[in-house]
Amino acid sequence: QVQLVESGGGLVQAGGSLRLSCAASGRTFSTIAMGWFRQAPGKEREFVAAISRSGDSIGYVDSVKGRFTISRDNGLNTVYLQMNSLKPEDAAVYYCAAKFTTYRSRYFLNNYDYTYWGQGTQVTVSS
Repeated sequence: QVQLVESGGGLVQAGGSLRLSCAASGRTFSTIAMGWFRQAPGKEREFVAAISRSGDSIGYVDSVKGRFTISRDNGLNTVYLQMNSLKPEDAAVYYCAAKFTTYRSRYFLNNYDYTYWGQGTQVTVSS
């Protein structure tokens, strides 16, 4: 079992920044690949970013490349999503997700790949 708790969401003006955190507990964090997803009202949950167990492989959806950065600290059992140059279309509930994997350098893009989910944190971007 893995428990995930997100934090760091809030209200920000367009062009501003936020850093989301996701703290994991329950299993050895270094055995878990992590991802961030988001869901806006009336839309399906979409992939945002993912990072491998080792942290050496990372993937992003095209719409956030160059603006968002995913990272992890295996010593603190935490994954981060640094979001810069935020746009109104980035507004959503952001979820972190976890998947046990034997692959050290593989990340996962699909929500059905992930077993554990956090409760979500709201990001609102005003124009």
